[in-house]
Amino acid sequence: MNRDPFVATFSIIGFDPETKEWGIAVQSKFLGVGAVVPWAKAEVGAVATQSFANTAFGPQGLELLEKGFTPEEVVEKLIENDEDRALRQFAIIDINGNSAAYTGENCYDWAGHRQGTYCTAQGNILVSEKTVDALVETFEQTSGTLSERLLEALDAAQSAGGDSRGKQSAALFVVQQEGGYGGYNDRKYDLRVDDHPEPIKEIKRLFDLHELYFSRPDENELLTIDGEVLENVQTVLKKEGMLSSVHKEYNEDVKQALKTYYMQENFEERWREDKKIDPQVLKYMTNKVKS
Repeated sequence: MNRDPFVATFSIIGFDPETKEWGIAVQSKFLGVGAVVPWAKAEVGAVATQSFANTAFGPQGLELLEKGFTPEEVVEKLIENDEDRALRQFAIIDINGNSAAYTGENCYDWAGHRQGTYCTAQGNILVSEKTVDALVETFEQTSGTLSERLLEALDAAQSAGGDSRGKQSAALFVVQQEGGYGGYNDRKYDLRVDDHPEPIKEIKRLFDLHELYFSRPDENELLTIDGEVLENVQTVLKKEGMLSSVHKEYNEDVKQALKTYYMQENFEERWREDKKIDPQVLKYMTNKVKS
C-alpha cells in the first residue's frame, strides 16, 4: 500500500549568498506540513517535497547534491524510476543558489512552479498561479534576513490566493553552518505550526519569539546599566525575589541577580559579562512587571 501523503501546499526555497543560509517556508491545508516538506543541510542546499510527497526525496536529494550533481540532474535521478512521478512536486536549491523544480503532469490544479533569483516557488491545488508569482516577487523585492524574506513571501502568497482548500499548518526551516543553538548544529530556525486557523500569523509570532530568545544582541544598541536603566532592572529583580535591596551602582550582587534572571528566562544567548544590557531583554523585563 502506498502511504505517500498528498501534500497540497505552497512553498518557497531561498538562499542568501552573503550569510550562506538556505531556507524553506511553507503553508498548507495539511496537518504538520513541517514534518513533510522542508529538507536542508548547511553548505549543501535545500529540498522541498510536496504534492504526492515522497519524503525520501529530501535526504536523497541532499545526498546527490553533496556528491556534486546539479539540481537538474538531481531532479532527473529522483524521478527516473518513480512510478508516481506524474503526481510529484518538488524543488531543489544547491550550494550556490542554483535551482530546479518539478511539477508532475497529474498534480491537481492549479499546480506549477517558478524560479527566481536565489529562490524557487512551487504549489499545487492553489487558487491560481498568482500565489507562486507572489512568493518569488516578494522574496526578490523584500529586504531583511533570509528568514524575514521567506516569511514575507509566504504572507504575500496567502494574500494572493494560497491553497484553494484553506489553511492549517506552516513551517520555517533555515540552516547555516554552526547557526543552531549554541553553534552546535546547523538548524538556525526550525519552527512549526502543526494545526492553527491562522498558521502564517502564528509562525511569524513564533519567529519573533525566537529572535528574542536566541538571537545575539546588536552591539550598537546595547544600553549601559546605570541611571534609569539600573533602576528599572533592580525593580524587576526585586519583584522576582532575586534582589533583596536596591544598590546605587551595578555591582556584583546586581550582576549575579540579573544573570540568574537571564538563565531563568532562557536569555542565555543574550547575556553580557560587561556593564551592558540588551534593550530587548530590558523591554521584556519592564513589560512583565506591568502585566
